[in-house]
Amino acid sequence: MKNLFHPDKDDIHLSSVLYALSDPVRLFIVSEIRRLGERSCGDIDVPVVKSTMSHHARTLREAGVLNVRIQGTQRMLTLREDDLESRFPGLLLSILDAYDRNGEPISSHTSE
Repeated sequence: MKNLFHPDKDDIHLSSVLYALSDPVRLFIVSEIRRLGERSCGDIDVPVVKSTMSHHARTLREAGVLNVRIQGTQRMLTLREDDLESRFPGLLLSILDAYDRNGEPISSHTSE
């Protein structure tokens, strides 16, 4: 089984987190996981093809925003809220609260 890279908490960088959350599709993914809890990639309704969804999940994982665990053929996504809160207090909550209040709908033209 392939081991996926997840940065240690102390190796999560602000610039990487902000970059990962700067994409509307990735921000939507994170918002959905925060709202609904752990999800598989296929359970999140985004208007992108499977390979693009995988790219977004990888970007969020490598930035330290998500934890991805393999369960059979699925990749289960969870938010690393505690690690992010420890590194950057209030950042994730502020971003997601602003997104939830003013979130722009994602379109099929976004990030493909």
